[in-house]
Amino acid sequence: MDLLSKIRSHQRTPSGSRDFKEATKRDALARLEVELERLLSSLPEPKRPGVEKEFKGFKNLFSRFLAEQGPSVTWEKIQKLPEGAVIDYSTLSTPTTDNIHHMLDKLVVVKLNGGLGTSMGCKGPKSVIQVRNELTFLDLTVQQIEHLNKTYKCNVPLVLMNSFNTDEDTQKVIRKYKGLKLDIHTFNQSCHPRINRESLLPVPKNVDVQNDIEAWYPPGHGDFYESFNNSGLLQKFIKEGRTYCFISNIDNLGATVDLNILSLLLNPDQKSAEFVMEVTDKTRADVKGGTLIQYEDKLRLLEIAQVPKEHIDDFKSVSQFKFFNTNNLWAKLDAIQRVVEQGSLNMEIIVNNKSLADGLNVIQLETAVGAAMKCFEGGIGVNVPRSRFLPVKKTSDLLLVMSNLYSLSHGSLVMSPQRMFPSTPLVKLGDNHFAKVKEFLNRFATIPDLIELDHLTVSGDVTFGRGVSLKGTVIIIANHGDRIDIPSGALLENKIVSGNLRILDH
Repeated sequence: MDLLSKIRSHQRTPSGSRDFKEATKRDALARLEVELERLLSSLPEPKRPGVEKEFKGFKNLFSRFLAEQGPSVTWEKIQKLPEGAVIDYSTLSTPTTDNIHHMLDKLVVVKLNGGLGTSMGCKGPKSVIQVRNELTFLDLTVQQIEHLNKTYKCNVPLVLMNSFNTDEDTQKVIRKYKGLKLDIHTFNQSCHPRINRESLLPVPKNVDVQNDIEAWYPPGHGDFYESFNNSGLLQKFIKEGRTYCFISNIDNLGATVDLNILSLLLNPDQKSAEFVMEVTDKTRADVKGGTLIQYEDKLRLLEIAQVPKEHIDDFKSVSQFKFFNTNNLWAKLDAIQRVVEQGSLNMEIIVNNKSLADGLNVIQLETAVGAAMKCFEGGIGVNVPRSRFLPVKKTSDLLLVMSNLYSLSHGSLVMSPQRMFPSTPLVKLGDNHFAKVKEFLNRFATIPDLIELDHLTVSGDVTFGRGVSLKGTVIIIANHGDRIDIPSGALLENKIVSGNLRILDH
């Protein structure tokens, strides 16, 4: 039984073994501190203060991880969402044009840009994958904000939170935006050592991250607040008189600056909310997404990882938990400064188990940016239209955003008016043949017409000719060893196409 299991194994134990556990924990922390000191001492003096700050954050995470026991919520203590806790987007008023310029002067746009494109078979930052008309996630973001700045004659800055994985490549890319009306700032989230699962000691032997990249990890986007504060940018924007930041994932193409929500935040007639989480109606496809709950008289984010096993089905129920978190968040800048300086950020820890290339089992401790909601005063949810949640996590999402379901307007994707209902089709593409972007693109001569599609499942060795139309529910399954080529110009409406190429009505 490894040390982690000993610490985590069932808590109701005779006092003798409880003492043993406490001693093991104290020992684990003391040994970790010694190791971190050793790593620090291998650094030249000028580099130490920055790394020391990051290690302090890491030590804090680690000691909280040792202290946590079991799920972080007591299911029975979840309260019903109070009246007015979630505001319906349709009730928000649209600001007048003359006011918009002043409002935007108070805003900073932050994109979480720490992720790599590896899950889609791409090298480098995910933000440089081409998603539409040869434009990348980053291009689209820059276009949106430049358009905002030109239209309203303002200067909204764009801030990218990079990780040590994405920083160098991102710096090269942003040089091409030099001539645009837009200030781009970047800072790096922390770099934490992975922990050996058996010994609970740090994996790296020295602080040369690039030489031993597998030994380090970025600790999730919950690290935003500390790193933003440490970078000095937070203080800079507060000095400039800016009051709110809008934070979202770079791969959520629906996360554009919303003037109605900004107007709600800056409305002098109402008590100001320090934190706003955009939520949207949960569908059966979103059962694993985090949701908003009232707990100990505060709004907070509940993720599936925090749910006791026996309540997982309740958590997934669409009737019990109607909303899920889009990870589009608005936070007050001076409030971020306050919670960081007070040290009152206690976001739930996500324990991520990994195996390194050499077979070593490690854990990495992460936090989620939305989980900080409970640390702020006057948090609210806004129930936004589904169009504000358009993440591209897989090639099936890429198929949707490249298709005629959307058109592009100044970097924003707009759903086609020809689509009869606002929901997006459910698309499942087989991992073996479609998971990597390059492979996926080779299987479509052109992206099919999806305007009237409800559901598409494709599995096996399938290719699509030019000008194919898919409507209703379409299921295409090539059995092992078979290949299906959908001919150019084909219209498939409510069809099942199986391995022997017969087209059957569905």
